[in-house]
This record gives sequence, structure tokens and C-alpha cells, in this order.
Amino acid sequence: MAEKSLASQSVEMLQDEVRRLRRAVDELSILNDLARAIGASLNGEEIMQIIIRRSLRAVNADQGVITLVEDEQKSMKTLIRTMVSSADAPEYHLHQALLGWMHLNKKPLAVDHPQDDPRFRGVQWDAGIHTVLCVPLIVKSELRGVLTVYNKKDGQSFTTDDQRLLAIISAQSAQVIENARLIEEEKAYIKMQQEVGLAAKIQLDLLPSKNIAVPGYDIAARTIAAQSIGGDYYDFIPMSEGSLAICLGDVSGKGLPASLLMANLQATLRGQTLVSQRPSECLNRSNKLLYRSTSPEKFATLFYGVLNPVENTMTYSNAGHDWPFHIATDASFNRLQIGGLMLGLFEEFHFEDAQISFNPGDLLVIQSDGISEAMNTRQEEFGEDRLQALLLANKELSVSEIIDLVVREVRKHAGANPQSDDITIMAIKRTA
Repeated sequence: MAEKSLASQSVEMLQDEVRRLRRAVDELSILNDLARAIGASLNGEEIMQIIIRRSLRAVNADQGVITLVEDEQKSMKTLIRTMVSSADAPEYHLHQALLGWMHLNKKPLAVDHPQDDPRFRGVQWDAGIHTVLCVPLIVKSELRGVLTVYNKKDGQSFTTDDQRLLAIISAQSAQVIENARLIEEEKAYIKMQQEVGLAAKIQLDLLPSKNIAVPGYDIAARTIAAQSIGGDYYDFIPMSEGSLAICLGDVSGKGLPASLLMANLQATLRGQTLVSQRPSECLNRSNKLLYRSTSPEKFATLFYGVLNPVENTMTYSNAGHDWPFHIATDASFNRLQIGGLMLGLFEEFHFEDAQISFNPGDLLVIQSDGISEAMNTRQEEFGEDRLQALLLANKELSVSEIIDLVVREVRKHAGANPQSDDITIMAIKRTA
């Protein structure tokens, strides 16, 4: 009897060892199959689908999901959620409480009867969830995501072997998923850069392609965006009887949003110039249209003038823009400030206009605040006094030379400090 009992125990031990070896072989097969499958793809979504399907097969579960997250001051934000289900069941949702637990503990978590689990009191679980197994996706000691499977098919709980195998799968997969995500982010960034480049070209095409030619006048303008595209704007709009509308504006913000508002402003002004001869009327109409078509935090400053080369006068209005410098040949000067508030602040606002005369040699310089507010590494602004002195000392130069000089001096002042705002300048001089 004793010999039979020993023999029976030996058989059982041998059977257990065979089952353990068979499971180990199956696990190695699963992991090898997974490695080959995910190694053949660079598509993040496809890789995650493969991982979930292999995981469901490995632990015999109904549904799985991978949630990629980022750490924002210890709060979890879902970036990507990929779900695969082997059963005709509603899509289960990974509760924020599970994400928070995984963020704190960073280890496998098995939940049986989740509605009764004291660790998750108050959590409203989907009715169809009976068992849950979560494992972290760790990259360089940081949580990058969570692999979760729901409902073991045989109705049993997930075992420690299931936890161990799913943890191995997550460890093998985390860096691959992260690499695929980074590749896709790089592709998206490259595409965005291409789109920004196209937007910059479109914006450049919207600006005058060359300096305008007006008999008896020398006119030039230049803009330098702080980013690839900017929110500064200038334009020359021919009008009836040889007059010329001159615009220089600065819309709120920088980059692509500012450029879109700039294009809106340009289209609005060009349309209103056709129906409004007086600058104040043009700004009244443009302000109302801009107010109605933009959000409350968007606005624009603008200098708008109409040059009459026959009478040698300019009628102008200034909507909250930096005051231009009107410099006479005798070095006397005044600042053009008549107008009103910035465009887009209030729907109803009455702008005023005024008129100046151009004598031979008179110079008008219109600039954006990117010039006066340009800072050096000591946080000192270029300033309007410095700009005024520079213009007075060099008023005899051509307008192109004046613009080049101002830009050069602003850059010299800023030194190693990067340009923080768009720079735009226009100069008009009567030559005869």
C-alpha cells in the first residue's frame, strides 16, 4: 500500500510538472508570437490591437483595452484608448480610479467582484464587468499606459499565473508601444510643420509682393515674423483717382491663430476700402464686422491712412496702434494718434480721422510694437525714444535704407535675446 501511495504521489508530481512545463511552453509560444507580430509593424494602433488580442487569448478573457496616459502634475490624462472585444458585449470603460491606483502602485491589479471591492468604494462599474485584471505599461520607471482585460471566459477569477503572464506581456510591449507612439508623434509634427510652412507661404502671398509705386513718393515696408507665421500685417490698396490706402496692423496673439485673424482683417479692410473713402468710416464698418466674426479675446490694432498724391495729403485714423512718426525736413515731428480703440473690442465705436500734409522731404514711419518692445538680455526695451532719435538722425536716407537701419539696430539691441514679437515697419517719403 505504501509503495502504491508513493507511486501515486510521484505520478501526480510528474503530471503537475508536465502541466507546468506545458504552460511554460505555451507562454513562450505566446510571447514569441507576440514579439514577431509587433516587431513587424510601426503603426501604434495596429501594435496595440495585436497586443490586446494576444493578451485575451493568453488569459482567456472577453475584452481588453490599452489606455495610454501622460502625467500632468500627478493627474492622469487619457491620450489613446484602443479596445478589442472577443464577445458581443458593450465597450467597458476603464475608470479613473483604476488609473489613479495604477499611477500610485505601478504593479498588476486583479479585482474580483469589483462592485464589492473595498479599494474602490463609490466607483460606478459597468454592470457587465465581473472580473478585472490590470497591468502597468512602464517605460524608464514612468507609467505610460495600462493594459486591462475584463471577464475571464470560464467565469473564474484571474489567477496569479494570469497576472504574471500579462505582466510579462506588458513589460515586453511597453517600449514598443512607446516607440510607435513617438514615431507617430514625429510624423504628426512633420505634417504640422509642412502645414505651417504652407500657411506661411499663403500669408506671404497675401502681403504686397513688392513696394508700391506712387509718383512723387518713395514707399517701402517690411515684416519679420517672430515665428514661422505671424500676426502683423501691412497692405497697400489702390483706390479711385490715384489715391492709395495704407494699412499696418497687429492682431492679438502669435503663430497660426494670429495669422488667421490677420487674413480675416485684411479681407475685411480690402472690402471696406472699396465702399468707404474716409478712414473713420472704414474702421467703423471693419470694427463691427471683426467684432461679430471673432471671439471676445481677439482684437487688432491698426493704422489706416489714405494717401492723396495729387493734393499731397494723408487722411488717417488710428485704432489703438503705436503712434507713427511724421517727420518734417526741418526735423520737427508729430505722432499720429487720432482714431480710437482697438478693433474688435466693442461692436459699436465711432472712430475719428485727421489729415496731415506731405511737403517735399517729409517722412512718415509706421511701426508695430515689436520694434519698440524688442528686449535685450538685460530685459531693456529698444524703446520709442531710441527709435525717434534714430529716425531724426537718418531722415535723409531712402525709405528702404531707413527700414534696413531700424531692423539692424533693433537686432543689435536684442543681441542674443530671441525675437519675441513680430516686427513690421513701413516708411513713406515725399520726394518731389
